[in-house]
Amino acid sequence: MHLSPFQPWLAALILLAGLITGAGAQTAPAPPATVTSTAPLPELGGTAIDGKSFNLKSLRGKVVMVFFWSTDCAVCRDKMPELRANVQGWRSQPFEVVTVSEDRKKQDLLDYERLVNGTIPANQRFITLWAGESGYMDSFTKRPRLPETFIIDKQGRIAWHGHPMSGLD
Repeated sequence: MHLSPFQPWLAALILLAGLITGAGAQTAPAPPATVTSTAPLPELGGTAIDGKSFNLKSLRGKVVMVFFWSTDCAVCRDKMPELRANVQGWRSQPFEVVTVSEDRKKQDLLDYERLVNGTIPANQRFITLWAGESGYMDSFTKRPRLPETFIIDKQGRIAWHGHPMSGLD
């Protein structure tokens, strides 16, 4: 069976809608890489590229989409408009997008962000960390490939994680 590239991502967004609105998970189809965890909230923190201190724990009570990516990953860059649409669409809900760049050089991320800041409205931007920054901490599972997305529920548990294209043959 062939899935379109958007079906796994769409299933994750349906799950996200249920988490935000409080609807039962049984009403939404389970995405292919569903992981329900009772483990404590993973650690994620450091200095965001805007210079502000960030700790994932500060977002407890919100649904958080954590997106690990790199500027040299074409699929990752292609997902950015979708992430910005999520930020825009869920603005009135307890929802936040956090991106983590795994670029080898910080300058690559800064160059990309300079383009974003010049073309994308401020209300469509999200918290961005660079994994190479001094003081960066991350206890999420190792990511075998990019992009990798984690959805954290309001209680701080991983509700879903996977590659936006997972489930493809």
